Amino acid sequence: MKMAPDSLQRVFDSAFAGMRHAREAFAPQLASREVGTITSIATGIAKVSGLPGVGFEEVLKFPGDLYGIAFNVDEDEIGVVLLGDYWQLHAGDEVERRGHVMDVPVGDQLIGRIINPMGRPLDGMGPVVSSVRLPIERTAPHIMDRAPVTVPLQTGIKVIDALIPIGRGQRELIIGDRQTGKTAIALNTILNQRGQNVLCVYCAIGQRASDVAKVVDTLREKGALEYTIVVVTEGNDPPGLTYIAPYAATSIAEHFMAQGRDVLVVYDDLTHHARAYRELSLLLRRPPGREAFPGDIFYIHSRLLERATHLRPELGGGSLTALPVIETEAQDISAYIPTNLISITDGQIYLSPSLFELGVLPAVDVGKSVSRVGGKAQRAAYRAVAGDLKLAYAQFEELETFARFGARLDENTRKIIEHGRRIRACLKQPAFAPVSVAAQIAVLLALTAELFDNVPLDRMSDAEHAVREAAADIPAEVCARFDTAEKLSNEDGATIIQIARNALARFQPQPERKETK
Repeated sequence: MKMAPDSLQRVFDSAFAGMRHAREAFAPQLASREVGTITSIATGIAKVSGLPGVGFEEVLKFPGDLYGIAFNVDEDEIGVVLLGDYWQLHAGDEVERRGHVMDVPVGDQLIGRIINPMGRPLDGMGPVVSSVRLPIERTAPHIMDRAPVTVPLQTGIKVIDALIPIGRGQRELIIGDRQTGKTAIALNTILNQRGQNVLCVYCAIGQRASDVAKVVDTLREKGALEYTIVVVTEGNDPPGLTYIAPYAATSIAEHFMAQGRDVLVVYDDLTHHARAYRELSLLLRRPPGREAFPGDIFYIHSRLLERATHLRPELGGGSLTALPVIETEAQDISAYIPTNLISITDGQIYLSPSLFELGVLPAVDVGKSVSRVGGKAQRAAYRAVAGDLKLAYAQFEELETFARFGARLDENTRKIIEHGRRIRACLKQPAFAPVSVAAQIAVLLALTAELFDNVPLDRMSDAEHAVREAAADIPAEVCARFDTAEKLSNEDGATIIQIARNALARFQPQPERKETK
């Protein structure tokens, strides 16, 4: 079948007209790309030249989809912290400016996910899709934008909620030697936020992969991953990734705080963060002093923890509570970094190795622990008993030392020691088993009323458990007052004490019967 010459001509005319139109519409665009060159590579860092316009903490792109942050901006070269495996890099490779500082994806899509500080998934559940990104370094809220801490953050741990309370928007340091239960306290607090409308961000900084796996497994098993975001760097990750981890986690948390939500962020732990920064300072040959480790370590932690706050109602009323963890060596809380963090935070929970060895778990040393803010946010029902309890416990700890010498004790001293032993036994608690507010108040009121004093020490665990179970019988109208600022009335207190007394009746020693001849 032959095509008519005029039809063929129309096809050619149409094609050429389209090509002419595309050619005339095309306007070449010039895009400037600033490209530098790697001059040297070291462990976790690179020296780059040829980028005169780069800014501090700007993101640079290396071959192989590897990114870095400009850390040292000198006249002739830039010291770059690398954020990934750098084995494929060589001197002479091209480096490209990205024109923005380091940022991280934020939003509801991250809830329940396990990511690295760059927002890349580590849980095998596909990429993290988010339309919003925030810089990892952000200015802390101004003083006039902050509101007082007025709402308690219940940890579910009796000794903390009663004696070292934490408020929403507070920064409370968890400090102690290694293997004393610091992570367990932080995890217990996360588990207790179930149903409390508090989002949690757990930031593992330079941890062993096996330890991180255990934490994630605990969160998943207890159903806490539904309201938790896990940001992870492992011990074999580059120091740059470990360094940015807590800042990325805080930006993720701040996004939710700006929406008026309450957020809890755990930094586990800042000792590894300080070591990563020290490693970077040494590799970049920063002069020790104001701009390097050790001089600058106070600044890098204070600008992180100052971002935790409670915002004014006009700004949404959200809060960001920070629980930084720090490891001491040989119980030396007066060392350089621990004292830095103690001065930055609003109190500390000190875990004692000696208590841990005695089996007192959680091993919280009440004498060295303090909360400078949370007492104002503590529920009135707790405040009614906390003062007497702390005083009685402090007297017991002081007298217990003398009792070890085998000295003869008068009746009053012996009574204080026996009461203190019951307090210590009641404050023991297994890991990952948060206790409800009603159960805690029932136990604490029973303690202050000295109902446990006649219970044999070897039966204290069962007796305390019985009181916690009996707390389910507390009338609903009394339980409703636990969440308010109202003090418990005498009638409420008497009701709870009577319920506890009934629960403890079977643990009281029975009077011996005299045999009849």
